[in-house]
Amino acid sequence: MDYLYLHGFASGPQSSKAQFLRDRFHACGQTLTVLDLNQNDFGHLTLSRQIQQGMDWIADRAAVTVIGSSFGGLTAAWLAQVLADRDGARSPVVQLVLLAPAFQFLAQWLPRLGEEAVTQWRTSGWLSVYHYTQQQQCPLAYDFVTDAQRYDDSRLVAPVPTLILHGLHDDVIAIQASRDYAAARPWVRLVELDSDHGLLNAGDQIWAEIRTTLAL
Repeated sequence: MDYLYLHGFASGPQSSKAQFLRDRFHACGQTLTVLDLNQNDFGHLTLSRQIQQGMDWIADRAAVTVIGSSFGGLTAAWLAQVLADRDGARSPVVQLVLLAPAFQFLAQWLPRLGEEAVTQWRTSGWLSVYHYTQQQQCPLAYDFVTDAQRYDDSRLVAPVPTLILHGLHDDVIAIQASRDYAAARPWVRLVELDSDHGLLNAGDQIWAEIRTTLAL
């Protein structure tokens, strides 16, 4: 089994969750590969690009568990769907672990930006976004939105066993998004945590759930 981690939006491989889980996997004698989804070009980031990067890494691997955080969680779900559409029962993605996955992403994120900011983004083509890894404002092309609009969560129907861990107090992606997702998919198990979007206070519980689910 190979293990892949996809970090969140405006984050990177050095994020606290990525490092925490990589260390825990290492202690179990396993390797958790953490991709850098920024690809040295955050400005032209899209969901499609992240999915393709995941597919390129998986390549001819036979069995992969994908762990994704926030927008990386949404990417993981779509990665599993695209490969299931392509390979059917032979799809290499055999399990998903999603940490506060960004389902209903545009519906949840764009209203927080505000209508004026979104209009200016669409008109100018660029939005200044704070990048947590780079610790500075970075421009993001409006293609990020037009690309994301192509992906409808209702099309995520590949029955890949999925564990979702989501904070009850998440003010970035409301936990109801994961509740709605799990309710329509019997192969999904949702664990609700007393935490926020960062899940930083729930590391031990998250690892306990992952280790049990993956039999590490």
